[in-house]
Amino acid sequence: MMMTCSHLTRLPLPLPLSSFSPCATSTFKPAATRLRCRCSTADTPAMVKAIRVHELGGPEAMRWEEVEVGEPKDGEIRVKNTAIGVNFIDVYFRKGVYPAPLPFTPGMEAVGVVTAVGPGLTGRKVGDVVAYAGKPMGSYAEEQILPANVAVPVPSSIDHKTAAAIMLKGMTVHVLVRRVFKVEAGHTVLVHAAAGGVGSLLCQWANALGATVIGTVSNEEKAAHATQDGCHHVIMYTKEDVATRVKEITEGKGVNVVYDSVGKDTYKASLQSLAPQGCLVSFGQSSGSPDPISMGDLAPKSLFLTRPSMLHYTGTRDELLQSAGEVFANVASGVLRIRVNHTYPLHEASRAHADLEARKTSGSILLIPDN
Repeated sequence: MMMTCSHLTRLPLPLPLSSFSPCATSTFKPAATRLRCRCSTADTPAMVKAIRVHELGGPEAMRWEEVEVGEPKDGEIRVKNTAIGVNFIDVYFRKGVYPAPLPFTPGMEAVGVVTAVGPGLTGRKVGDVVAYAGKPMGSYAEEQILPANVAVPVPSSIDHKTAAAIMLKGMTVHVLVRRVFKVEAGHTVLVHAAAGGVGSLLCQWANALGATVIGTVSNEEKAAHATQDGCHHVIMYTKEDVATRVKEITEGKGVNVVYDSVGKDTYKASLQSLAPQGCLVSFGQSSGSPDPISMGDLAPKSLFLTRPSMLHYTGTRDELLQSAGEVFANVASGVLRIRVNHTYPLHEASRAHADLEARKTSGSILLIPDN
């Protein structure tokens, strides 16, 4: 239960010193604020429940604990989360692939209701529904403190679960298809993990832009999902050689761009699948870090290779609002259809991670706060 009092003393913890992206390897210092009331005892802090990681490891490393939450300072808001997005980046931090100081609360995406605003802050009020994606880390919590400038208003036409499922993944896809490589009618694109949360949206958006979409999946069920999401051709990589099938589908020409979130297991096939002057967009490494790619690997077809960071494309408030606005507009128009196939209570985040790593999931995964 949240404690309120007019005699509050804040004891700040470190605020984030670096930025996040779904494919960056920068170090994070999760934002938090301690709150104690000078007129109460030290044993009665304001507490909420959250997932905490005290040591790196498997899903069992995540613990369900009480943590202190503070009052927002200048430029901050406090948000009661209603739906929380689960992304593979959360697994990377839990395992230590991407470093963060211990202990920390995972999570990079959530939707919730503003419960308090910092002194003098305008443009935000209690009761606003907002979403954020990226930084600061710490969304696996019932409530959290956020910088107001990272929170985006959620249109009333979009429900909380849809918004939580679309923010990080949707803005990632916007960056990939409109900024990193601008997909246009006539292009042919290859999307690895086409039935995943990001892959599903990638296929839909690229299809809507007029591209021919080839997707890779692991089984028949995911192949059906990929087809529904706009894949013109689906390759089951467990039974077929990806590069060979791409050459057959494209009559030897190759694809203009490969969107690769898998990494180690796929990058060779990705390079082999590209047409001359094609672009390999590596934005994840669910199978592990790919082996080093030499300049000689790019030379035979004058290939391009990029490892983009979402926040490098949404770093300003205007860029953030533009990206989120395009995502929400495409949801409203029906271009993007969200499949929230899996929801878990927040306290069962470890089960959600286990299912995600075991490839038991498709579409988007949400955690719903227990309260």
